[in-house]
Amino acid sequence: MLNPRKAAIIGCGFVGSSIAFTLMQRGLFSELVLIDVNRQKAEGEAMDLSHGLPYAASMNIYAGDYDDVADCALAIITAGANQKPGETRLDLIGRNVEILKGIVPEISSRGFEGVMLIVSNPVDALTYAAYRLSGLPAGRVIGSGTVLDTARLKQRLGEHLQVDSRNVHAVIIGEHGDSELAVWSSANVSGIDLNHFCELRGHYNHASSMRRLYEDVRDSAYHIIERKGATYYGIAMAVARIAECIVKDEHSVLPVSVVLSGEYGLHDLCLSIPAVVGKNGLEKVLEIPLNQQEQVALSASAEQLSAAIAQLQL
Repeated sequence: MLNPRKAAIIGCGFVGSSIAFTLMQRGLFSELVLIDVNRQKAEGEAMDLSHGLPYAASMNIYAGDYDDVADCALAIITAGANQKPGETRLDLIGRNVEILKGIVPEISSRGFEGVMLIVSNPVDALTYAAYRLSGLPAGRVIGSGTVLDTARLKQRLGEHLQVDSRNVHAVIIGEHGDSELAVWSSANVSGIDLNHFCELRGHYNHASSMRRLYEDVRDSAYHIIERKGATYYGIAMAVARIAECIVKDEHSVLPVSVVLSGEYGLHDLCLSIPAVVGKNGLEKVLEIPLNQQEQVALSASAEQLSAAIAQLQL
């Protein structure tokens, strides 16, 4: 029987352990099981996290195995090879699909009825692979997508305009990677058109500012990896936000990676697209208005991902 307050994290590296720490602080779950190919690593993380429970919400955190995933409402997969300096997310595809092949069937064979959330990179290609490997309905296999990229864009715009980033409404869609695109045509600050708000703050060179901010967002992971070797805090916050939507059945709109079946004229691939997310995962893919330039960029991003998916041995 599904336990709506139980989650599993598969992969206890920097990303997985950061997600566990964030979820513990949020108090979203009463039970959190950590699974790793290195059982001792999972045990150590569980012990370390548990020692902070007197200062957090009451919950049970422990190392487990795939049998423990059967009744989870959410299974978060972070296992995979890390992106190295100078390496793109798509460069990881072969290694991480092989890792996924050892994980996803283990989960689905236990009669898993929850939502599978893919975080490992390249997240869009791996979300599609997980969907194919799991046999689960498309709506119950989603990826963290461009939820982090969107947060990066909001943060940079807030910094640029000296306004609370929570008042910035803008989204990154497409591949979580080098071909992603910012949807500038509908961006706004508390309902005020972005260009108009920029002018209210004394910024008039819109084209160059948009290009610079987009490139900052697109390349931010590379800059972080160059400096500290990996990114994990930002994605942990993004995953916690997705988990919150699922646990609380919020019906919130997030740019998660989803299986497309004709939306935007695209089929048989996963892309990061604004979607309504609730307790059963994906509720509806939203076809948001795009200008011609954005439509072309989305199609180009889709072509790149389709080419990557075509190479997979699924």
